Amino acid sequence: MTMSDTSEASSSSARHEVEFTWRRTARRAFRAPGLLPAATFIVVLLVWEASCRIFQIPPFVLPAPSRVLGGFDSIPVMRWIDHVWATLRVALLGYVVSIVVSLPVAVMLARSAVLSRAIYPILVVVQSTPVVAVAPIIIVALGSGDLPRVVITCLITFFPLVVSTTTGLMATPPELIELSRSLRAPVMREITQIRFPYAVPYIFSALRISVTLAVIGAVVAEFVAAEKGVGYFIQFSTSMFQVQQAWAGLVVLVLLSLILFQIVTLAQRFWFPWSLPKERI
Repeated sequence: MTMSDTSEASSSSARHEVEFTWRRTARRAFRAPGLLPAATFIVVLLVWEASCRIFQIPPFVLPAPSRVLGGFDSIPVMRWIDHVWATLRVALLGYVVSIVVSLPVAVMLARSAVLSRAIYPILVVVQSTPVVAVAPIIIVALGSGDLPRVVITCLITFFPLVVSTTTGLMATPPELIELSRSLRAPVMREITQIRFPYAVPYIFSALRISVTLAVIGAVVAEFVAAEKGVGYFIQFSTSMFQVQQAWAGLVVLVLLSLILFQIVTLAQRFWFPWSLPKERI
């Protein structure tokens, strides 16, 4: 083998090694949590902006992301805080009340087959009723304060919590239940120390879903009757043909839902890490 052959072989080997390193780095980068969704989101924004400019879509039909940012600047910060707090207060109140009510109901459904057959069809009927159609009736019956908006939020968030919690409580291995009853353990100990640990993953799955539904419930209530809130702001902006402001309000709602979703996820990771799959801890 000549000197030139040796140099070509070494350069080819070095080139292959560099390519392999780049591929491994790119593979690790794409596996990084949050990187791929962020890149996809950026691509969507770029395509959206380019489409609005190329096809000259009217801003009152679909504003470009740059115009949506202008919608944020046109509203004072304190007004944004006032609207966000009004929506967040109702969403959290309805969410907490829904949790307080749904957990005992789920325990009763899991403990008694008779109650399950009697109550579960009623829950299905309530969930099947469009809340948008019932909201005006609730407003007329309960007034125009926070109470009807909290009730509307509860109606939206209640069903997933009850169903998932009941499913988790029923997922307890039957042999553990029989063992606790053979040892004459109290009913409360059976529920808190045997059934609930198995139900924790189901409960937090429902909590993550319901916390985003709570924001939707608060917005639906604001569409019907409210004087402040992000839902009221969006409705008012569209009525005044300020579409970029309405889109800005929509962005605020999405960010609010994502933040609440992540808070629930972090709460599970902090207090109940054993309930998560090993790759998510």
